[in-house]
Amino acid sequence: MTAGRYHLTLTAGGREMLHGWWASETVARSKFTAWVGRHGDRPQAHLTLTDEETDRTLTQWPDPQ
Repeated sequence: MTAGRYHLTLTAGGREMLHGWWASETVARSKFTAWVGRHGDRPQAHLTLTDEETDRTLTQWPDPQ
């Protein structure tokens, strides 16, 4: 079984903590929201959802504006 196209990464305190891959963008975005709720209170938490097929960042938390 191969990893999915959509890659979610949680970094906290400058260290990569969690990774997840899903084939469905809808599922990956749902996981992103869940991870923000579950892990967003970690010191220096940063979540990134990327499309590995296009190498495009789909969303980040916190928003880097």
